[in-house]
Amino acid sequence: MEKIPMTAGGHAALEKELKQLKSVERPAIIRAISEAREHGDLSENAEYHSAKEKQSFIEGRIKEIEGILGLAEVIDPKKLSGTIKFGATVTLVDEDTDQEKTYQIVGEHEANIEKGLLNIKSPIARALIGKEAGDSVEVHTPGGDRAYEILKVAYV
Repeated sequence: MEKIPMTAGGHAALEKELKQLKSVERPAIIRAISEAREHGDLSENAEYHSAKEKQSFIEGRIKEIEGILGLAEVIDPKKLSGTIKFGATVTLVDEDTDQEKTYQIVGEHEANIEKGLLNIKSPIARALIGKEAGDSVEVHTPGGDRAYEILKVAYV
């Protein structure tokens, strides 16, 4: 199977979520199912069906995270340098609006655009890979073509 690149921070966040699911969420839902069973007829017990549905979601998420962590390849950006690649923190300026944005290129399971964590498979990240500070890039996005100038590349 193919390894899944991720930063140490992304790996730690998934491990934290897994621990929360296993040690807090799973026992809580088991208690909720047990309490709902005590209310009698399960065919018309909305609490029971809701709890079973939530249990199914939790178990599915646990399996998903365990699979991701099993294939994870943790990459430390501090050990990298040079042109833009996975882990780079890139400061861009939109050539049309002069708006500056800073992104870190991360794995798809830790991406969060609101936090400036850019999925390596996104159009912007794919356009940036291999470039360096001072370069201009054209990005073909679903919202239309955008032009950016790369102001700074750092590995932190």
